[in-house]
Amino acid sequence: MERFAACFEEVPDPRAKNRRHDLAQVLFIALLAVLCGAESACDMAQFARAKQSLLRTLMPLRGGVPSHDTFSRLFRLLDPDAFERAFQRFRQAFAAQLPQERGGVVALDGKALRRCFTRGRRHLPPLLVSAWGANTRLVLASRLAREGSEVKAALALVRLLRLEGCTLTADALHAHAALAQAVREQGGDYVLALKGNQGPLWAAAQSLLPAPLASPPTRARAHGRKEARRATVIPAPGLGARHGFPGLCAIGRIEAWRESEGRCEESVRLYLLSRAMSADELLATVRQHWGIENQLHWVLDVVLGEDHVRARKDHAPENLARLRRLALNLMRLHPLKASLRGKIKRAGWDDAFLTDVLAHLR
Repeated sequence: MERFAACFEEVPDPRAKNRRHDLAQVLFIALLAVLCGAESACDMAQFARAKQSLLRTLMPLRGGVPSHDTFSRLFRLLDPDAFERAFQRFRQAFAAQLPQERGGVVALDGKALRRCFTRGRRHLPPLLVSAWGANTRLVLASRLAREGSEVKAALALVRLLRLEGCTLTADALHAHAALAQAVREQGGDYVLALKGNQGPLWAAAQSLLPAPLASPPTRARAHGRKEARRATVIPAPGLGARHGFPGLCAIGRIEAWRESEGRCEESVRLYLLSRAMSADELLATVRQHWGIENQLHWVLDVVLGEDHVRARKDHAPENLARLRRLALNLMRLHPLKASLRGKIKRAGWDDAFLTDVLAHLR
């Protein structure tokens, strides 16, 4: 508890001066509740009442256990940028115990908080952009796309990261010069998907690559379907300078075939590379990028119920989303060989396991 409080002590408390509960204690209880499967402020309050005897062994609780209104009001008012900085301090405080991302793939992608919209804005739910360590399977940082601008949020997020020795991957929305420059300034390389949104660069990249081969390589069967992929990497000296794209030195292409239920689909995707790499490395890098979909976004929805969370006022959607990502990191770091769903259920049933999840980072 003391080390947690030290990481979050610089977060300003937005509540009135006559508050009954210590800020760090409320945040710590909320984190424990999410580790046990809580999805809302009501769940957090019920957890606090049910686990009161355990909580008193961890903290004084001079004002008693927080109520639903306390949790709700705090997350609505809490400064999300200060909370994100505390998230970063928490990671850095345990850097020695955390798996290192150096030399790995950092995937960048946004995820809609689907039920956190305010009245009349169902079509535009909040969007949280996350940086995901593909090797460590940890969330490195996150940023809300304010006013729906995922591009600006991603750019601000990259400037928070240390990318020395890492390769950042992102979809075609982020294939622009400002992001490429930011990645290079942070010491990293990039593999960015390229589509027609970059018309002249797209045409120039296509002209450099040889014609695709008609026949696919040997197909491999996986998940009830046959799949095959083939990559081509071509050096492109001078292309980045001509099109104002910092660091660009090669173009990659991946041809993919998928056969399922008697239907065959083909796709061809182009990539901008800031360093030369082999065809096999490009295939592996792009495949690792999709871990952010099936190992982060899918888990947040199916295991932590993010798509059903209805908190929608003020800063609550962003702050609670960040808390879920912190809880997910802690669960992934615990060495127990079990599914994340199994770990969450066990944390709710077994106080010793819950405290061990926290003690693992001492």
